[in-house]
Amino acid sequence: MSHALKQVFNKDKTFRPKRKFEPGTQRFELHKKAQASLNAGLDLKVAVQLPPGEEQNDWVAVHVVDFFNRINLIYGTISDYCTEQSCPVMSGGPKYEYRWQDEHKYRKPTALSAPQYMNLLMDWIEVQINNEDIFPTNVGTPFPKNFLPVVKKILSRLFRVFVHVYIHHFDRITQMGSEAHVNTCYKHFYYFVKEFNLIDTKELEPLVSVCL
Repeated sequence: MSHALKQVFNKDKTFRPKRKFEPGTQRFELHKKAQASLNAGLDLKVAVQLPPGEEQNDWVAVHVVDFFNRINLIYGTISDYCTEQSCPVMSGGPKYEYRWQDEHKYRKPTALSAPQYMNLLMDWIEVQINNEDIFPTNVGTPFPKNFLPVVKKILSRLFRVFVHVYIHHFDRITQMGSEAHVNTCYKHFYYFVKEFNLIDTKELEPLVSVCL
C-alpha cells in the first residue's frame, strides 16, 4: 500500500468508527463478493451490477454501509482543513449550497458550516444503518417499505460530501497523492447510484464532469 493510501486509511483520521458486517452472515458474503469484484479490477460499471440470484435490497444495503465507511475515511483526511473559518457554509462552490433539515432540532432547511453539517449527517446516517427496522441484519427478515426512500436520502446526502471535498478540498487530496483513490471511490458511487436509480440525475450535476 502506498504512503498516500496509508494516509487515507489512517484509523486515527476516520471520521466515524466503521460499521462492520458480521462474519457468516449473508451481508458479509455479499460484502466480500463486492470487494472481490473491485479488487479484480473489473470495470466499475460491471462491478456494481446485481449478482445473479441475489436480492437487490441486500446488495443495496451492503453498498450503502460500504460507501458510508469509505466517505468517512475520505472526509477524515481533510477534516482538519474543513473548519468553521475555512468552510462557514456547506457548499459546493458558489452555485450549490446544502442546508440541513431533520426531525429534531432543524425542522426547516438551515444553513450550517460544513463541519456542523458533516457531524449531523454522519450521526444521522449511523442511526439509520444501525436501526434494525430499516437495515435488518437477520437473514429472512424483510426490508421495510421505506427502505429505498431512506437509502436515497442517505446517498444523496453522502454525495454532497463528495461535492464539498472535490470543490473545496481537492488540493489537499492532491497533495497527499490520493486523487486516484478518491476518484475511484466516487466513480464507484456514481455508477452504483445510476445503476439502481438512487439519486436524481439533476442532483448529480455538480460533479458530472468527474465521470465523463
